[in-house]
Amino acid sequence: MQARLIARGFVAVQYLLPRHLLTAFVYRISRIRIAFIKNALIRSFAGLFHVDLSETPRKAPGDFRDFNDFFTRELDPGARPICERADAIVSPADGTVSRAGTLHADRIVQAKGIDYTLDDLFAIDIDDVRAYANGSFVTIYLAPHNYHRVHMPLDGCLRAAHYVPGDLFSVNDASVAVLRGLFRRNERLVLHFDTARGPMALIFVGALNVGSITTPWTGEIRPRKRGVVEPQDLGTTSRVLRRGDLLGWFNMGSTVILLLPEGRGEWQGRLAPGAALRMGEMIGALTDRPR
Repeated sequence: MQARLIARGFVAVQYLLPRHLLTAFVYRISRIRIAFIKNALIRSFAGLFHVDLSETPRKAPGDFRDFNDFFTRELDPGARPICERADAIVSPADGTVSRAGTLHADRIVQAKGIDYTLDDLFAIDIDDVRAYANGSFVTIYLAPHNYHRVHMPLDGCLRAAHYVPGDLFSVNDASVAVLRGLFRRNERLVLHFDTARGPMALIFVGALNVGSITTPWTGEIRPRKRGVVEPQDLGTTSRVLRRGDLLGWFNMGSTVILLLPEGRGEWQGRLAPGAALRMGEMIGALTDRPR
């Protein structure tokens, strides 16, 4: 009971904050290139959140252009081996499982006693919503210390993408536990893929202090509280992707949601709330034959 009261208090404070203005301020600070400022930011953050730089090719604050360059850092080659099993679904990111399971018709679980609809999550593309009825989902939270790049969980081809303007509430455990419809309220970028096993969707969910979302096809997308849902021009960059290929990154941390149609995938039993994941490890298996 006490933990829930604390969570409600944390969410109440967020309602009072100028969330978009604060996020815009963090965006500016994270791109300061004055050496003593950005180095101090990096050292302070790495110490506070126990960031592990042993797997990165750049080790010292001076190796990064700015704080955002540090936050979106790459890893050493081979630091995240990609599972080679033919039927493997791999984790798209380092992070912690928020929820995993199956949808109830078009409803997806956010937390105990809280769910929301795919219609609200996608905001458009009603036909795509129907494709995932009773399907599988996993929601992964990327904490401040995590590696913040997101990768392909299966071989496939990026078919379409659209950006949904929205709010910028925190997506930590406290907010997820009490703030109804959190993921359909926050801004997000929805990526639609075609795979040998049918469609797949992956959603980048923005959050408080997430200055932007970047992919090779859309470039950098800055937060907008209001406006129309915006289909993205995917340009000429190849959209054919192998398992483990880079999809994009959060400029500050957030959440990704992976969706598969009914009967196409089965999660491993260890995907309980709070389970730690590393990008590239097997989190599930495909369960039907290629089309």
